[in-house]
Amino acid sequence: MLDQPIASIRGLRVEFETKDGPVVGVEDVSFDINPGETVCVVGESGSGKSVSSLSLMRLVEFGGGTIAGGQLLFDRDGSQQDLAKGDAGLMRHIRGNEIGMIFQEPMTALNPVFTVGRQLTEGLRLHKGLDKAAAEARAIELLKEVRIPEAERRMKQYPHELSGGMRQRVVIAMAMACEPRLLIADEPTTALDVTIQAEILALMDRLKRETGTAVMFITHDMAVVAQMADRVVVMYRGNKVEEGPVTEIFANPQHDYTKALLAAVPRLGEMRGKPFPEPMKLLGQEQTEIPPIAGTNEVLLNVENLVTRFPVKGGLLRRTVSNVHAVEDVSFKVFKGQTLSLVGESGCGKSTCGRSILRLVEPLSGKVEFEGRNILGLSPDAMHKQRQDMQMIFQDPFASLNPQMVLQDQVAEPMKNYGLASGSEVMDRVANLFDRVQLPRSFMRRYPHEMSGGQRQRIAIARALALNPKLIVADEAVSALDVSVQAQVLNLMMELQSDLGLSFLFISHDMAVVERVSHQVGVMYLGRLVEIGPRERVFENPAHAYTQALMQAVPIADPTQRKSERDLNFKPIPSPIHPLSYEPDPSEYIEVEPGHFVLTTDSGY
Repeated sequence: MLDQPIASIRGLRVEFETKDGPVVGVEDVSFDINPGETVCVVGESGSGKSVSSLSLMRLVEFGGGTIAGGQLLFDRDGSQQDLAKGDAGLMRHIRGNEIGMIFQEPMTALNPVFTVGRQLTEGLRLHKGLDKAAAEARAIELLKEVRIPEAERRMKQYPHELSGGMRQRVVIAMAMACEPRLLIADEPTTALDVTIQAEILALMDRLKRETGTAVMFITHDMAVVAQMADRVVVMYRGNKVEEGPVTEIFANPQHDYTKALLAAVPRLGEMRGKPFPEPMKLLGQEQTEIPPIAGTNEVLLNVENLVTRFPVKGGLLRRTVSNVHAVEDVSFKVFKGQTLSLVGESGCGKSTCGRSILRLVEPLSGKVEFEGRNILGLSPDAMHKQRQDMQMIFQDPFASLNPQMVLQDQVAEPMKNYGLASGSEVMDRVANLFDRVQLPRSFMRRYPHEMSGGQRQRIAIARALALNPKLIVADEAVSALDVSVQAQVLNLMMELQSDLGLSFLFISHDMAVVERVSHQVGVMYLGRLVEIGPRERVFENPAHAYTQALMQAVPIADPTQRKSERDLNFKPIPSPIHPLSYEPDPSEYIEVEPGHFVLTTDSGY
């Protein structure tokens, strides 16, 4: 069976024309993909992994790249054809038919003006010559294969009517439609929740086993690599630096970059027996020793019975017909110098909860006390003053920074708004904040687009620190970052907490990261807190069925501990939209051990 690889990349070089001259995206990369094998290509943003896959599909040319050298050999009926020299007609036949591709962002990979059914049947009719009825029957079969409920109804829907996980499944169904011999998956689970990611990885693995398709899987998540790969190719700055079987790479990495990449991965269970958060040990970097971050028992923020709902308008007169119950009867405390993490899947209400506390979204009812003052009763002026002590780091630093302002002005702006410093003093403080978040002072004159994702996130942290706040709400602040950058930003946050006594409300769906940084953990599901308590108790003794399912879904960065589809048993999430007459039950808890509470009211799970 393994007499000949399906695809061989030989000495690939890709260049991009820019106004400053040619830039090399991939310098010299060679590797093979054999039938029925999953090859994971790993590396950080900008390492050239996506460029390699787009070259094989000859799509890189549509993004301004040129294949400047090398061969892209593809096996067709026993003879190897060089796709680098293939004409447009050949490529049209191969794309979608013999090589399928799952793109990173399903919303841009699907056409918003066509129904799901139309997009699924197009390839079948073009490549397989099926008539309309046969193509539709096959499309419904495909949707069922990727576990999409009510497949017949979905065929008539448009992409915007589906959730992120559903859209990603549709993209997988489209890529698998013509039974390609090679499937390229470019970061197919980056933006998904742990639970949906676990299901999609299990699904791809099952499809691969059933159809014998070879898979080229591109990712920067080492836990996903451990779950999926047979062989691993590690890329760094446009070159391949290491290649080998997955067990070898994890057990005995050779290249310094591979070692650093594996060291930066937070692993679930690493914090067992450790009472306080600890920074990660990063290879090849000087690290300041920080004392244990114990925090205090003094309450900084007290939230009681918080309820936030959004109206759903409908009908001719745009009246409120129902409500989205985003946050339902949530109570917790954040202590001075400690971190409380809120975890849960998309749509569980954790971000809305963070925004409600800062009154970026107005809650319907409840009590939010900050240092004993009820925030919900403050006037706009008093709230403006109060926000000096409460700052937020948003999920997407690019959207929260002004693209037209240089970075030093963006970090200085909060200080000027609150009249905390004047002229030269402001610039001195900005320079100190750049030192604090470990960015060179030469970056002060740069614009946001000149920075990488991790650097932009550091600017967002510097800006949040400008007013010396007591509480920072970090909303998925590291979810879009590469592993090593994520580890550096997390270490920075812990260092600042140790030095300045900051408190964090840390919102995340990454259980391994939460275990690393938290003192207390609250698990949210469908607008309610289903479990809350000290971090070690919640992780070592999860009492609610949903918390247990969430822990079970986390991929572990160890190829010897793979999850099978049997391990995953998720119930579909019910709708949070209820009619106006709906009155939910209050949240009631039992204390399973000191400080560890579990919801007894029916949470819907």
